[in-house]
Amino acid sequence: MVPRLPGLDADENGLWRQEAGPTVFAAFESETDYFGSRAQQTMLNFRVRDLDAMLAQLRAGGADVAAETQEMDGVGRFGWVTDPEGNRVELWQPA
Repeated sequence: MVPRLPGLDADENGLWRQEAGPTVFAAFESETDYFGSRAQQTMLNFRVRDLDAMLAQLRAGGADVAAETQEMDGVGRFGWVTDPEGNRVELWQPA
């Protein structure tokens, strides 16, 4: 049995189905610092309904959440959290 994760509606086997919506595959230059470290070559990006609420929930749980957020006109808002292994994960609230 897979442990339940707060805020993620996965079944007892860990299966999680996303709601309909956009999926983005974006290529970055190999020398980018966008992922937080040049050693990190990829980054997961999760859509969220309410970026501020999700970031607050992660902070309350003791996660390493970046202080800044970013907004892109017509695209949405972005925030970041770093997982326990040092990988940056992006959260995206679509416009």
